[in-house]
Amino acid sequence: MSANVLQTATPFDLVGGPDKEKLVAAYKGNPLDALRTPALVVDRAVFRRNCELMHENAKQWGDVFRAHVKSHKTAEGTRMQLISSADKTDAIVVSTLMEAHGVVQAGLVADGTVKDILYGLPVALNKVEDLSSLWDVIAPFGAIVRLLIDHPEQIKFLETFEQSRAQPRRWSVFVKVDCGSKRAGLKANTPVFQELLKSIFSSPAISVHGFYTHGSKSYGSKSVSEASSHLSTELDAVNAAAGVALEFLKSNPELTGPSKPFVLAVGSTPSAHVATAEARAQIKAHLNGILEIHAGNYPLLDLQQVNTSLVDQRRVAQRVVSTVVSYYPGRGKDGTDEALCDAGAIAMSKDTGLKPGFGEVLGKPWSLGRLSQEHGVLTQTGLVEREEDKVKVGDMIEIVGQHACLILAAYPWYYVVDSDADSKGEVVEDVWVPWKGW
Repeated sequence: MSANVLQTATPFDLVGGPDKEKLVAAYKGNPLDALRTPALVVDRAVFRRNCELMHENAKQWGDVFRAHVKSHKTAEGTRMQLISSADKTDAIVVSTLMEAHGVVQAGLVADGTVKDILYGLPVALNKVEDLSSLWDVIAPFGAIVRLLIDHPEQIKFLETFEQSRAQPRRWSVFVKVDCGSKRAGLKANTPVFQELLKSIFSSPAISVHGFYTHGSKSYGSKSVSEASSHLSTELDAVNAAAGVALEFLKSNPELTGPSKPFVLAVGSTPSAHVATAEARAQIKAHLNGILEIHAGNYPLLDLQQVNTSLVDQRRVAQRVVSTVVSYYPGRGKDGTDEALCDAGAIAMSKDTGLKPGFGEVLGKPWSLGRLSQEHGVLTQTGLVEREEDKVKVGDMIEIVGQHACLILAAYPWYYVVDSDADSKGEVVEDVWVPWKGW
């Protein structure tokens, strides 16, 4: 593709990929052992129950639940995240423009399922026109695009863009707050945060919706109390930021403040799992706004999440099917055996977690101990005495990896099974095609 085509193509032009209907026709009804490996399998029944459980948690805790769709990047998964038997929401956060445009093309805005799309990175200059076009497309359906801001320069190029329009608009933004992870955002008790507030509340192109943080440190939790502590840290960070903003507006009455209470947006999958009505009751009187909680990994889950102790292996909805391609007796530690499988770093990611290795083989005392690009080395994690504990060349195994979001990003489509169906998850029921690209 030429550079000129790349420059003129829009996200709408680029959404596509494998043909879902042809994939369903080819694979529906196939047993898992008939798949070409490595293959990514999602259990729709477990995915659905995880969404229901998160809705139960979220409605106890917050005024709004915002579902992050970046883990699976599919229309089918998004719909289940937003509408369950327990509750529903119409607010999402995306990490890429392709996710946002995929949601639109899937009809999820037109049918009212999605009404609020937050672009989940501090906005870049080269994304503003695309985001503006997206807003134009969804506005007739009563939907809105929101942005994240954490630097005055972002405000400047939003203002420049709006000045070029015949009818300038105000962008609804969250101010990104750093709650200690140092990934993005600012701390409230800093001079640079004060400067940002001055730029924001003076801007004709900005309307502050609230303050947003992501608690990535919560992934290291090993207990409910640790996850609860991380949730408190997240909440303290955004609540303090909103308090500073209210004091700033009080000291500068000439500036325009919000017409509604600030939205205090916190969350990650571990911290959302421990959000309770009791915790909300304890802090509600001290809030400088209304609560929103967000999470994304929760429908799928993975080893990192199991290691928090907040969920168990039965709630993990995804796994990789791989083939054992070779075997090495006595090559491992203390003379143990090793084997080779066709799931490497590109199929599993090189993320690690509290447990060693890059994945666990379901039902067998084996781990994905080492990775190369296209293959993985299986190492023993326990005694291999029974026949069912062994792996042999030609065996198909199922592996749960450390981090579902990066694992799923490797696959052009997912094979969907359903453990609640008559087949008990043993055959392909559907194929989901994710939105690829940025």
